[in-house]
Amino acid sequence: MRPIYILPLAACLLWTGRALGQRNLDVGVQFGVDHFSGDLGNWTGPVQWNGIRPAMSITFRDYLNNPKRYITRALTTETRLGWYRLGYNELEPTGGKAGREMRNYARGLNFRNDLFGISQHLVLNMYREPFQPLYEQRFFAFSFIGIGLFYGRPKADLFHGAVDLSNRYYAWADGTIRNAPRGDADAQVIGMDGVYETDLYSWVAEGTGGGREGHALDKRPSPWHVGVPVGVGLRYMITRQLSVGMEVSYYMFFTDMLDAVSDRYATYAELAQAYPDSTQQMMARYISDPTGWGTNGEESLYTSRRGNPGLKDSFSYFNFEVCWKFKRSPGRRSYLTLKPNS
Repeated sequence: MRPIYILPLAACLLWTGRALGQRNLDVGVQFGVDHFSGDLGNWTGPVQWNGIRPAMSITFRDYLNNPKRYITRALTTETRLGWYRLGYNELEPTGGKAGREMRNYARGLNFRNDLFGISQHLVLNMYREPFQPLYEQRFFAFSFIGIGLFYGRPKADLFHGAVDLSNRYYAWADGTIRNAPRGDADAQVIGMDGVYETDLYSWVAEGTGGGREGHALDKRPSPWHVGVPVGVGLRYMITRQLSVGMEVSYYMFFTDMLDAVSDRYATYAELAQAYPDSTQQMMARYISDPTGWGTNGEESLYTSRRGNPGLKDSFSYFNFEVCWKFKRSPGRRSYLTLKPNS
């Protein structure tokens, strides 16, 4: 889902509310951070502290018909448009450690995935009095579960400048990134430029199976991903129309390729079959194994797994929200002054 689609979708939601006779539309803007849970990481615990990235979303609520004119219904729906920047760099110093002191430095993978998505949520609002205005109750809690469609292509920072093997990074054991192979006396420390120029879905980097059944993953992953969000939060009504809130949610996916890491390293023979051209073949070797420590190109105990295909990707999203209630027809009586039908 590209950002350019946000305005047309918002207009569609407004029109839907009008067509169904809805007089209110809540629009919440959330700003926060996300935390990716996948195959990359150097921390031994479940939280990869240097894997936290920015995220934001817009949520539309109460746009369906409300014939009984409740202030806020206990069970309702909402639609969310979001941008979530996922990422991790295993070459980055972590927890006071650097270089080969870190458990996955020898693998040395990195990625960034700007994930755009739309999701539909079933929401349970938990408050005390269904017919008492929420601006008088002030606080109420909520929880939700939903389904969403997300678009994102993971990219990696693998070159200092143009995508060319002469510009590749060389990871040294001391944690420095240099412009020449390990042991070269003239190698200079250059660091990583932070430009994620390499589309990981465009390259064969992994294999699956073993022996005669082993083969490279030559089918390109789809950039479209299905996720299941669940979350809880609190909201505080400042006025009849303005509220603020906070939420923590968890997005589970049916794919293990949000970071383009899932299975084992492709062997050199598999890469040679996928890329007959020698330059592309060497490029594929480097993209698959940026440090040169991950695999020797053969099927053996030395060839470690790149990832765990049995563990699907996910991320957490923590945000703060400001929400405003828009009224369709200001000239009509407010729901806040109406009493329920007997």
